[in-house]
Amino acid sequence: MNKIGLIILREFLSRVRKRSFLIMTLLGPILIAGGITLVIYLGMSSQKDHLVLVVDKAHLFTDKLKGTEKVHFVYQADDISDSAFKAGPFTELVDANEAILENNTIQIFYKELPGLSVQRTIQSEMERVLEREKLRVNHVDPEIYAQIKTALNIQLFDIDNTGKESLEQEKAGIGFFFGYLIFIFIFMYGVQVMRGVMEEKQNRIVEVLISSVKPFQLMMGKIVGIALVGLTQFLLWIVLSTTLISAGSALLLKDKFDPKELAGTPMTGQMQQRMADQAAAMPASDDVKLLRALGDINITATVAMFIFYFLAGYLLYSSLFAAVGSAVDSETDTQQFMFPVTIPMILAIFIAQMAVTNPSSPMVFWGSIIPFTSPVVMMVRVAMGNAFTSPMDLLLSMSLLIATFVLTTWLAGRIYRTGILMYGKKVSWKELGKWVFYKG
Repeated sequence: MNKIGLIILREFLSRVRKRSFLIMTLLGPILIAGGITLVIYLGMSSQKDHLVLVVDKAHLFTDKLKGTEKVHFVYQADDISDSAFKAGPFTELVDANEAILENNTIQIFYKELPGLSVQRTIQSEMERVLEREKLRVNHVDPEIYAQIKTALNIQLFDIDNTGKESLEQEKAGIGFFFGYLIFIFIFMYGVQVMRGVMEEKQNRIVEVLISSVKPFQLMMGKIVGIALVGLTQFLLWIVLSTTLISAGSALLLKDKFDPKELAGTPMTGQMQQRMADQAAAMPASDDVKLLRALGDINITATVAMFIFYFLAGYLLYSSLFAAVGSAVDSETDTQQFMFPVTIPMILAIFIAQMAVTNPSSPMVFWGSIIPFTSPVVMMVRVAMGNAFTSPMDLLLSMSLLIATFVLTTWLAGRIYRTGILMYGKKVSWKELGKWVFYKG
């Protein structure tokens, strides 16, 4: 056991001291924080003004469309030539044909493709005017219609917890995020194990090492040592990314949230009405539900399960990656062995995606129990909370994962002890099977 500890320490120190580890540990959070901050900044930055020319052939929209701070409407009844449109100050041209009440169709011509927000502004405003005109034509009082027309707000409730709105689908989305992180890190550091084994095999370093330690001890020390490297880098990424995102937001977005500037911004009655209309049209904001779901999740238990499934899943797959690395001489020879190893984890991602829209699916249940998919899929159930309401499922999943890790480590160790000293031979699946049952 002491030898395994020394190998773990060697693997850990040799990797954290590498320049590549330091660069990625610092560069990763900078890229993550910079990307998130830039997206937020660009999303909130002022876009150019859009002057929309409405060719109102139907004579329905003139002076009835409400623009925004960045979208302004001008009107004319007659067609405009392409050259005149190109030479004019207009950014978009909307052709409202004479039969729009029947065909419900408009055509938008542009010089530069407008963003979705501009398209939605044009669409929603013209729909509003068109709706009122149809009500007038059919002799329906718009005020009465407005009172009758109702946006249906659906609230889900578990029959065993009727006093609290269900947020299971939002929690499933959060769980998928945790599962996807596990997927990324298992492959990132599992491949490092495979490459490390191949490197030592190619450099013949292993011939010196196994004179002092058993191949199984060498494999276990390498797997656990790289796992600690991955966990260390992951925790540093979280701390550094959070710090940089907070600093970047405070620095770049301070003008957007300046209390003095916000307090000094006059809000007209039209702006107030528009905000009220938007609030009425969004009775259940997805962002609000997501924040409520985050607050409703047992963070301590979820993080604990994340660490367990991250480490256990990594140990399971890393033993397989180590076996693959010991069986081949170059990365080009790994393809035939990598495919069966990667398929279960890719399948786990698909099942986890299904869990977001259909958390109660039998496929999700079995995916959370089967060891090769449970590290990803069970995180969805953990975030939803039903893994804790069915503790036997959770215990079964964890027990099977540990037992499978022990089994795959034993099998990988049998392959590792033979393959690590074999050079210049193309290995087949049949040959690997023979290695497992070699005596000695």
